[in-house]
Amino acid sequence: MNKVVASADAAVADIPEGATLMVGGFGLCGIPENLIAALVRLGVKGLRTISNNMGVDQFGMGRMLETGMIVGHTGSYVGENRLLEEKVLKGEIDLTLLPQGTLAERIRAGGAGIPAFYTPAGVGTLVAENKETREFDGKLYLLEHWLRADFALVKAWKGDTMGNLVYKKTARNFNPMMATAAKVTIAEVEELVEPGEIDPDHVVTPGIYVKRILKGESYERRIERRTVRKA
Repeated sequence: MNKVVASADAAVADIPEGATLMVGGFGLCGIPENLIAALVRLGVKGLRTISNNMGVDQFGMGRMLETGMIVGHTGSYVGENRLLEEKVLKGEIDLTLLPQGTLAERIRAGGAGIPAFYTPAGVGTLVAENKETREFDGKLYLLEHWLRADFALVKAWKGDTMGNLVYKKTARNFNPMMATAAKVTIAEVEELVEPGEIDPDHVVTPGIYVKRILKGESYERRIERRTVRKA
């Protein structure tokens, strides 16, 4: 089955107002730049996003914030985005912060069909408010529920027309687990090849999880925060 779409705009055209959206990436590494840009052009509102972080001001998911597309966000880190901080303080966006491992496991659980699990992360902190705790072997654990989405936008290094995906190094991050946890997964890749050109042993995300795939046009590869040492 050929799952290739002609453009990023075509790939996201049916994402509706109020959708829950997972967006891959860690910082600015491995983010689906072309799909995010297309979503901004689409201008759909009322989105609830799930992502490790919110990019930076004026780039990545930061552009979605600027246009008022997002009403709620679940993630683990927001330190590089001043606009998100401002919106949270003004009550303009509903923010849920989670320990990074808990975020990853809740997404993985969503893809694996596991509705809930217990974790020690967050016990005795604000994270535990209004959540069930249970003792195992003398230690308290916190009940966390799966995370699932209507759409997942992910980025891979290479993919074939059937949707099989290969990631490169750190850019792999949250993308594989998000690809399994949404009703519709849309992938953009740097290299698009024909079926059989990818070694099956190298496939991380099987094509069965991917509904649409496209070749990204260009990538800026920005650095989230440039730190230099004095000579």
